[in-house]
Amino acid sequence: MRLQSPTPQLGGPLGAGRPGDTVNGVALLLPGGRPSGTRRPPARTPAAQRRLARRLERAGAGEGLATHVLRYRHRGWNGSAAHPVHDALWAADEVVRRYGDVPVCLVGTDLGGRAALRAAEHPAVTCVVALAPWLPEPEAVLDPDPVRQLKGRRVLLVHGTDDERTDPDLSYRLAERAKKVNRDVCRFEVHSDGHGLQQHRSEVLALTADFVRGSLFGHPYARPLADALAAPPPLGLRMPLACGFGTTLGH
Repeated sequence: MRLQSPTPQLGGPLGAGRPGDTVNGVALLLPGGRPSGTRRPPARTPAAQRRLARRLERAGAGEGLATHVLRYRHRGWNGSAAHPVHDALWAADEVVRRYGDVPVCLVGTDLGGRAALRAAEHPAVTCVVALAPWLPEPEAVLDPDPVRQLKGRRVLLVHGTDDERTDPDLSYRLAERAKKVNRDVCRFEVHSDGHGLQQHRSEVLALTADFVRGSLFGHPYARPLADALAAPPPLGLRMPLACGFGTTLGH
């Protein structure tokens, strides 16, 4: 008996997305993973993704925002196969099939951050968030990850300066290259925080929600985010995330 190949899956929607709801935009959450591994990820949604999904649900209340968490076919990136990228592209296709012509924001963490940046080529994607993105060491690849697919998208990268699992310098270098082809790129540094961005979790969630809400629905960005997008390198790519960011925002 031949075993069926696994397929990616979208978790049930938070916020809009149920029968009868009007969906005006979609946030696709792409979890982390491993450099290699072909086993299926666990069905349960990681806690970090649940917190992020709930924060986006609150931010998009009344806007018609549907938030889905993607379950990959495989746990790993797996070299040139880049399985999470193909899964993210599948998910964007599925969003179009379900909801029609609505803008999509890819929100990726760790390995999912890299997948989000790469899958920005999908025509439905208008904006991308990469949190502590896992990127290849430059000496390990012949060519760095492409950035031209980010042209015409709004892009936010966030990285802890004390991250020991994914190198913040690599995300800065990618952001620097992306800024040359797309002015709508910014990057925030979370000083003294590590890979999980746990010390400033509320600020990171608030920043992400403000970016998604502004990018998908045209709301004014919070001042630090607007300044980061407008600033030339290196200022807009090394913007410090202030303690307490989001406490005065109205969503």
